[in-house]
Amino acid sequence: MIVSSTEVQNNFGKYLMLAAKEDVIITRNGMVIAKLTAVEDDAAGEEKVSENLTKYGWYGGRKATYEEFLELTRHSEDRYEYIDGEIYYLASPKTVHQVVLTELLVIFHNWFQGKECRPLVAPYDITLRRHEKDINVVQPDLMVICDLEEKLDDDDYYRGVPTLVVEVLSEGTRSKDMVKKLDLYMSCGVTEYWIVNPFNEEVIVYLFQEKDIVNSATYRKPDCAESFHFKGLSVELARIFT
Repeated sequence: MIVSSTEVQNNFGKYLMLAAKEDVIITRNGMVIAKLTAVEDDAAGEEKVSENLTKYGWYGGRKATYEEFLELTRHSEDRYEYIDGEIYYLASPKTVHQVVLTELLVIFHNWFQGKECRPLVAPYDITLRRHEKDINVVQPDLMVICDLEEKLDDDDYYRGVPTLVVEVLSEGTRSKDMVKKLDLYMSCGVTEYWIVNPFNEEVIVYLFQEKDIVNSATYRKPDCAESFHFKGLSVELARIFT
């Protein structure tokens, strides 16, 4: 696929998802200047579980069932996510990740004081479905939930869809957070998705409607990232990227 640099800038999220399926060649003034291509998720800090899953029937690289995922997590204190039939081990985050996440939580907590919605942080399982049989389980770094009491089950687990989700990138989660999770959140009813990149001190905010990206904005230090959905919610990048 060949597209202009202007088109990519205006629809970056769309072409990130397309790059997972095929290379996206970017041109400017008729000349090729860059290429978006998919990367493997087996980067440092995160890996697909194989050895531990063998005893649960995940052989030969085939995808795991939701029941196998539940069996694995039932007997383990480690953290995992289940996306599109694949199980991902969540490694312990590094210091820069936790510093950014802590600053964001403080800002979100203060802003939502006295409001109906409530920010929560991982570890906290969120179950998302594109349809009845397509079950995914993720642990967003930070999320804003506006129907918490209404959607708690008898075991005190939340069974709804967060309004806003934030993922702080780490070295091993870039591809998953920027492609797989973007598509999952967009497809399952999340309204707004923030991708926070501490490596280049950048925040990308996506607004979703009807399973599509209807607006996006990229902020770089020292900008203030602003929410599309929650008017008045903003984050000074100089504060979180210290």
